[in-house]
This record gives sequence, structure tokens and C-alpha cells, in this order.
Amino acid sequence: MFIDSHCHLDFYEKEELPEILEHATKADIKYMLNACASQSSFERIIEIATDNKNVFGAIGIHPHEAEDMGHPIAEDELLITINKSKKIIAVGETGLDYSRDNINKDIQMENLYNHIAVAQKTDLPLIIHNRDSNEDMINILTESMKKSEFKCIIHCFTADETMAKKMLDLDFFISASGITTFKNATSLQEVFKNIVPLEKLLIETDSPYLAPVPHRGSRNEPAFVAEVAKKLAELKNISAEEIGNITSNNFKTLFDLDI
Repeated sequence: MFIDSHCHLDFYEKEELPEILEHATKADIKYMLNACASQSSFERIIEIATDNKNVFGAIGIHPHEAEDMGHPIAEDELLITINKSKKIIAVGETGLDYSRDNINKDIQMENLYNHIAVAQKTDLPLIIHNRDSNEDMINILTESMKKSEFKCIIHCFTADETMAKKMLDLDFFISASGITTFKNATSLQEVFKNIVPLEKLLIETDSPYLAPVPHRGSRNEPAFVAEVAKKLAELKNISAEEIGNITSNNFKTLFDLDI
């Protein structure tokens, strides 16, 4: 049994989604968390979760989407949408992303702070996107935790040992994506092998992006999360089945789900 803790099912065409979900079922992917990136996807995220028993949803705004809107999403807008469905179990994805030119850090940071506030108010886990922004991310999350604790996942973790230790010190979960399977990802593999403990580990696809080996270069889908589990099993010297069971139990614990 596997759980894909972060995918983007709303990025597939509506008519192809049943086939994508069928592939997942055949690959023993029992549940999926469909993460939101833009305000235009809010209703679609709720619809997919409502229509599919094995899909949960998260509501949030990606940092680049906030920049493109020209303003951060307001706390009230997030709360109103989250409260529309009990299948919405997380806040995000959100965070900081300094990878493109001419970024607006002020918008990104205010957007992130608003999501943190919602996670603190609702007690729903926060899903963090972090790219080329380690220092600011550490500072914001650390200071926010001091004010009021919240649960958090660092999704698609690609940072270094220092970042991993800082996030674990905050009692956050760290999620491995298909990038962990790439041949050139040796330093990342060492982080997951030696730094991230099993009790804080999740697995994801971030599909339709970042397909793992042996599917690299193809469009990703939740069924491929089993390949992430296989790589982690190799790194942790246990079976893929054990990785699946451990990460599934971690997911259930984090989200307080009786599934």
C-alpha cells in the first residue's frame, strides 16, 4: 500500500483522469493528496476530492501564482474555500521560490505568512514549496512556530543536510519525490539515507511533473510513487512494502485520518 502525498490531478484533462486514477489503483496507490497551486483551481480541487473516495485535497497558492496575481491570497479566501469540504485536509501548496528572474519577495512572503496563519487557525498541515530560498524559509518557519505551532510538510525536498536538520528540528515531515531516483541526485539520496528518519518520511510524485526513474522523461502520474518507495527502500535497506506501510501510517498520523 502506498499513498501519494502530493500530486496535481487537476492538471490532467478531465476525460483522462479516470484512467490516471485506475493506473494508481492497479499500482496499489490507496490514497492521493491533490495539492492546489492557483486560485483558479480551488473549485476543481474540491470537485475531484468529492467525486473520488481515495482523493483528498489541499487549498493554497503557489508563490509564483501569487506574484502573477500581483497580490497574496487573503486568509479569509483560503478559509472560506477550505471550509467548503471535509475532504480538504491541508493548506497549500505555498512557500517561497526564488528560481526565476525579477521575483517579488514581498508578495511571496506575505502569501506564505497568510497560509501559515490559516494552518495555525485550522490545525491543518501546511504544504511547503521551497526552491532556492532556504535561508528565508528557515527564518520564517522558525519564527512562526515560536508564535504558534503548526504541522508542516516540506514537499518535494531537494535541499541540503542543513535544511533537512532545521526542518526536522521543527518536527516537520519531509517528502521524497521522483528526483530522489535520479542518478545525479547523490547528495539528496544521502540526506534521505542518513538524515531523514523513517518516522518523518513521506513519498510523493508531484505529478504530472518529475517522473521517477525508470519513467524519467515521461509524464508523471500517482502510480509511479511506487518507484520512489523502491529507491527509498534501497537507501534505508528495507523493503519497498515497508516503506509503503511506514509512509502511509505517517500520512494517516499527520492528517489524523482513520483510513
